[in-house]
Amino acid sequence: MPGRGSHEGIERLIEGAPPEGDGAAAGYAPGRTLPLRVEVGRQWARRRTRLTLGFLVLLPFLLVGAFTLGSGRSRRGAPRLVDLATTGAANFTLFTVFAATGFLLVVIFALFAGDTVASEASWSSLRYLLAAPVPRSRLLRQKLLVALGFSLVALVLLPAVAYVVGGLFYGWAPARTPLGTTIDTGEGLVRLGLVLAYLALSLVFVSALSFLLSVWTDAPLGAVGGAVLLVIVSNILDAITALGNWRQVLPTHYQYSWTDLLGPTPVWDNVARGVLWSLAYSLVFFAAAWVHFLRKDIVS
Repeated sequence: MPGRGSHEGIERLIEGAPPEGDGAAAGYAPGRTLPLRVEVGRQWARRRTRLTLGFLVLLPFLLVGAFTLGSGRSRRGAPRLVDLATTGAANFTLFTVFAATGFLLVVIFALFAGDTVASEASWSSLRYLLAAPVPRSRLLRQKLLVALGFSLVALVLLPAVAYVVGGLFYGWAPARTPLGTTIDTGEGLVRLGLVLAYLALSLVFVSALSFLLSVWTDAPLGAVGGAVLLVIVSNILDAITALGNWRQVLPTHYQYSWTDLLGPTPVWDNVARGVLWSLAYSLVFFAAAWVHFLRKDIVS
């Protein structure tokens, strides 16, 4: 019967690490495999990364063109963020973030997280990474950290470019809210930072969901598209008022709660709920991704 050492060796092979002892290569250190700088370089070299970030730089200019071609306010009554977008850099930035929240940012977070493991499998390079050998848990951790890093870069890049573009075309006036409140430049930047922090935390569940799908499939498009589709389904269900309080458990129910931070006094109730629900979903999705991948038979 195999002894304890045999079982430990099998477990190490499942984790993607070589057996201890004479079977391990000299100088092998699991903690040095697949450094973050290498993974960052590999992802930066991807065309989809550069195209995505380039589009975020271009988007504010497209919005300026749309406002230039437009014919003014679209309705009577209290102004909305879109009606205030051309009053200054701050409002233009807030509108850009508002316009990107429902779909664009979801696609970006899903893209960077969903195109990680699945792309390696589609290229037939995943098993070679594990044979290097890179421990499976480390492989997932490194890829996830880089995916989240690029997502955060995209999240900050969009409003940063929008603020500069808005200032150049519409001036640097302080932010005005639809309620008529004016927020000075210093406080406005603080509020914008809080908005971006909330979006980063509330969109983590999108990364977690697409990351889970990425370890389940060998098709990157399936992982990214599947995550976006499920978010769209959540938005559709959230629009059904007959569901009542059940809508509050949907991961997208609080996606626009960051607007509560723009009032005379920030309101934190829905912001806190949105963060907690997002982190709860993320924990479940990440745990499921790890459990599945550690047990998965890599045949691609």
